[in-house]
Amino acid sequence: MPISEAPYKRTYKHGISRGRETTVTCDGCGGQVPKYKTFTVRRGMRINDPMILQQVDKRMIHMMSKIMRYCPACARFRHIVQPGKAVRKKGFSQSQRVASGR
Repeated sequence: MPISEAPYKRTYKHGISRGRETTVTCDGCGGQVPKYKTFTVRRGMRINDPMILQQVDKRMIHMMSKIMRYCPACARFRHIVQPGKAVRKKGFSQSQRVASGR
């Protein structure tokens, strides 16, 4: 069985403080995950309508963006990061076996 290589760097940077790591809630599944293991994505709102943009002064628009934190499992499920190479090859070879009748 080949060793799976993740397409992202596992540069887990722990906190400076001693003791228990800071945990955050995953926005995908709601589970408690250490903060250093999460993948962050910024989600926000944009005004795409040109009529509204002409009516409102650009200085008065406050575009809020929220930081969404996902655990590694939810990040792979939502295609924020890709699954490892061995998992991709394994899924491809199983579909070939089913097609050939093995």
